[in-house]
Amino acid sequence: MGTDYEFGFPDDGEGPVHAVNLKPFAIDKFPVTNRWFREFVKATGYCTEAERFGWSFVFWAHIPTSKRATFVGETVSAAPWWCKIRGATWDAPEGPGSNLKGREEHPVVHVSWNDAMTFARWSGRRLPTEAEWEFAARGGLVQKLYPWGDKLRPNGQHRCNIWQGDFPHRDTAEDGYAGTCPVDAFPPNNYGLYSMTGNTWEWCADWFSPESHRLSGADNPTGPATGQARVLKGGSFLCHKSYCNRYRVAARTSNTPDSTTSHMSFRCVL
Repeated sequence: MGTDYEFGFPDDGEGPVHAVNLKPFAIDKFPVTNRWFREFVKATGYCTEAERFGWSFVFWAHIPTSKRATFVGETVSAAPWWCKIRGATWDAPEGPGSNLKGREEHPVVHVSWNDAMTFARWSGRRLPTEAEWEFAARGGLVQKLYPWGDKLRPNGQHRCNIWQGDFPHRDTAEDGYAGTCPVDAFPPNNYGLYSMTGNTWEWCADWFSPESHRLSGADNPTGPATGQARVLKGGSFLCHKSYCNRYRVAARTSNTPDSTTSHMSFRCVL
């Protein structure tokens, strides 16, 4: 687990490389899709945090020109391409007027860590620990950058949904997608798991700390006992080598448990 990759992010605490022992577990083949999340909402009447807050973060280029009036007028200072959009929710990903038509098999977005935990409990499962997620993503390979090896595009073929072009101004969508894509759009890893890299970030159970690897221990690590943000793994359709090359297996980031965006999702384990 972890990496000593020279182009990683020291502040993220990606390393050092270290051995971890895990109890057997099962993990979803795919991230939770819009179709599956809709079943959960219909069965429970659950209202997500984005719905309760009345807004969520949407990447600027995905906001239809006709819907710019829903822009709250606030962006993230360190990442001004994130815009607060009134009415952006899991079933209206770009705000009022948008819908899930044709995106039933895309990963659900605008779900917080708290939302993901509620879904997991409803389905009789839980969120993966960071160690479980990373083990699964590696697909049996040892210290490779990606779930399929060390080359981002083996034989010139795209293997994941990430950004191509000039971030954050122009996405050429050479991989076929400028936003989320179906969860099975690209080949699985050696464990038969899809979308472990790119497409959407995935929530993990752990609290985040740059010292996580040193604090957790070697046997079934669960991260720090407390914290302010939860771990996210896998990268998203917005990751690009010029800004965020966190589409590597060992890369990690975090967000507060109530945060929602158009590029964060999750999958569950048993």
